Amino acid sequence: MAKNIQSLERAAAMLRLLAGGERRLGLSDIASSLELAKGTAHGILRTLQAEGFVEQDTASGRYQLGAELLRLGNSYLDVHELRARALVWTDDLARSSGESVHLGVLHQHGVLIVHHVFRPDDSRQVLEVGAMQPLHSTALGKVLAAYDPVAHSEALEVDRKAFTPRTVTGLDEFETVLDHTRARGWAADVEETWEGVAAVAAPIHDRRRMPVGAVAITGAVERVCDGTRELRSELVAAVRDCARAVSRDLGAGRF
Repeated sequence: MAKNIQSLERAAAMLRLLAGGERRLGLSDIASSLELAKGTAHGILRTLQAEGFVEQDTASGRYQLGAELLRLGNSYLDVHELRARALVWTDDLARSSGESVHLGVLHQHGVLIVHHVFRPDDSRQVLEVGAMQPLHSTALGKVLAAYDPVAHSEALEVDRKAFTPRTVTGLDEFETVLDHTRARGWAADVEETWEGVAAVAAPIHDRRRMPVGAVAITGAVERVCDGTRELRSELVAAVRDCARAVSRDLGAGRF
C-alpha cells in the first residue's frame, strides 16, 4: 500500500482546524493543536498562503481560510447542484429519446462528463462519468465555447485536432460554427469526433444567467439523424427543453 504524504496530511489537518472553532488562529495555537514545531507549522502556512488557501490578518498576525479555498468549494457545490437538478430531467430525456444523455461542464481545456444516463435498452454500455471530451468537436464542447467566454478562449488556444475528416479545425470556420450555435441555441456533432456517432447539445444557465454546463443526446448517426444527415428536429427540441428545465430549476427563469 502506498504511504500517505505527511506534508499533505498536515496541510489538510491545518485547513480543517481553520475551518472549525475560532475564525482566526495564531501560529502558536495552530502548532500546539496539531502537535507540530512552530517552524514546521509556519512553513506549511506560508505555502498555503502563497496558494491562496490561507490568509493572514496583517493587524493580528492570525490565520484564516483564504478565498481560493472558497472558490474551489463553490465550484464543487455548483457541479453538485447541477447534477442534482438535472437527474430527473436527464432521465426523462433518455427515456423519451431512446438515446444516451450526457451532462458536461468546462474543465481543464475540455468538457468533463459529470452525469451519464445510459441508452434505455439492453445493449452493453460503459459509464462515461469522469471522461473528458474536446471543446472544438463535440456538441457539448461547442455549446460551452459558444456561451462561456472562458471556454471560448480555451477552445481557441488548444490544438484543434482533426478526429475525423469532418472535424472543424480552422479558426475562422470554428468561429462561424460558434456564431451559428449562438444563433440557433444548440450545437451539433455529426461524426466530427467519432465515426458513426452524432450528438446534439444545448446550454444550461444558472440564476445569474451564466452558462454552467450543457446537456446532450448522443447516439448512432442512423438513429439521431434523418435521411439527409440532419439532426432529427424532435431530438433537438427535446434537448433544448431539457436544458431550459434544468436552467429554470437552477433559478435562471425562462429562456
